[in-house]
Amino acid sequence: MNETNSLPQEEIVWRGTSSQWKNFGVYVLCGLLCWLIVPIVFALIYYFKTKCKVFELTTQRLKITSGVFTKVTETLELYRVKDIETRQPFFSRLVGIENVQMTTTDVSSPIVLIEAVPSSVGFADKLRHQVEIIRQQKRVREIDIE
Repeated sequence: MNETNSLPQEEIVWRGTSSQWKNFGVYVLCGLLCWLIVPIVFALIYYFKTKCKVFELTTQRLKITSGVFTKVTETLELYRVKDIETRQPFFSRLVGIENVQMTTTDVSSPIVLIEAVPSSVGFADKLRHQVEIIRQQKRVREIDIE
């Protein structure tokens, strides 16, 4: 059965992880206290937590997969995104990373934060573009009631 209203096949627009720069303070502290051995374990935990959190922006959804041994995938339908905000503190600007915060209508995750994404990727612009496309395809309109 061929439906004329069906959406195009879902494709990956961007896939990546946060930059390890977000753990810079932890790494410096662990480096200074490395003679205690325990800080090395903390540094490795932070490294793997960051490395194993994968963000995947598709043409229809944002998937966030996290976990080292047990994987958990959170999915956000793009038409639920209300607002996109980028934040670039001073240190982040120096190393070329940014934080992207989304306000959504999703009950389980009203605020979604993507930390330490390379600003050269243009993640926020790609996200905004895909949100507009999916809203047009699904004919979704946002109504604010005050």
